[in-house]
Amino acid sequence: MKVIRAKSAGFCFGVERAIGIARKCTECGKNKVYTDGPLIHNRQMMERLQKEGILEIGDYQSSNELKEEISNSKNSADVLVVRAHGVSPERREYLKNLGLIFKDATCPDVGRIAGVIKSHAKKGYTIIIMGDPKHPEVIGLLGYAEGRGFVVKCNEDIDKLPNIEGNICMVSQSTMFPDDYQQLAAYLKKRFPKTEVIDTICGATKERQKDVTVLAAQGAQAIIVIGGRHSANTVKLAIVAKRTGLPCFHIETLAELDLNKIKKYEVVGVTAGASTPEFLIDEVCNALNAM
Repeated sequence: MKVIRAKSAGFCFGVERAIGIARKCTECGKNKVYTDGPLIHNRQMMERLQKEGILEIGDYQSSNELKEEISNSKNSADVLVVRAHGVSPERREYLKNLGLIFKDATCPDVGRIAGVIKSHAKKGYTIIIMGDPKHPEVIGLLGYAEGRGFVVKCNEDIDKLPNIEGNICMVSQSTMFPDDYQQLAAYLKKRFPKTEVIDTICGATKERQKDVTVLAAQGAQAIIVIGGRHSANTVKLAIVAKRTGLPCFHIETLAELDLNKIKKYEVVGVTAGASTPEFLIDEVCNALNAM
């Protein structure tokens, strides 16, 4: 079996940066590091980090009270880290006032989107965010809209918007499809001509989605996508793979892969989400190469 691994598979800069910040804060295990919800969306990596003293507290959407969960923290050097997906301004202030050292591991690309929203909101713009309203990144970004923000995913959501007077700024969750964003932006501008559309889909997302089509062009007969089911960018990779018309296997680990179904293919493409660690990708590739 020939295995083609996508060039961009695995950690992006924002994920590597977040993990690096959290690991540095432990000072080789001396300090406890708490993350407000999962630092990244990969369960297997979070389990490894837990063994290093990096503890996930709170919930998926970073909405729970955390005082009880950090009440046993006795070390003045213990740290609370903001997850890679970022948080709202209100949540940020809450976390800063918990009494722990505060560190921000928000992905710089997400921070850029927050900055765009914040600056336009101050000018009186209404903010439209294309994304999943339940995703922690979108929840955090909406907090910068000063109460004049809406989240949309499709044309029907735009149809349901109230009559908005004045200027509109449209941004996207960082992990959406570029083509879908352009289509939705065009639809929004038909209803609201005073809409400024800003491309906020991150480069890592675009690169990984493009590389899936490259796998197909290189002769892959099936594509394996490795990554967490809560990972928005990984789910999008699986959708891109299915759009190629090739069989797609979205797995979190090798244990989920049906090798009996895979062995009939002579060429298999492998990619992984931006929060998927190298050891999970290597495990899958090594098993395929051994077939």
